[in-house]
Amino acid sequence: MTDTFSQGKRSWVMSRIRSGNTSPEKIVRSYLHTHGLRFRLHRKDLPGKPDIVLSRFKTVVFVHGCFWHQCPRCKSGRLPKSNLTYWQTKLKKNQDRDKQNIKSLKSLGWKVIVIWECQIKEKDIDRLIIRKIH
Repeated sequence: MTDTFSQGKRSWVMSRIRSGNTSPEKIVRSYLHTHGLRFRLHRKDLPGKPDIVLSRFKTVVFVHGCFWHQCPRCKSGRLPKSNLTYWQTKLKKNQDRDKQNIKSLKSLGWKVIVIWECQIKEKDIDRLIIRKIH
């Protein structure tokens, strides 16, 4: 299957994909703020620059997009049908980097919470965050 866009158009489309301050991140941050939790964003001194850092609880939160981090529980985590070799390599690197960052953070004594984009849609944030922090 070939791409429906020209190479220039595809490049433009891909350049519009944000890596930070995504809608799922904003939903989680709003939820935490509403519940009185204060946090910092994308601390560069921690492995993987976690999306949300709750220093008081020595906890970090990663908000993963289902496609980019290959969610095992939803259909958004499926590989594209075109350019399969490229996507397999790229998404596997993302997963390997995630595992390494989580391992490094845990070895530094941090609790790590990973929230998938599909879990936010299910409005299950309380079970995913609040109960794990305390």
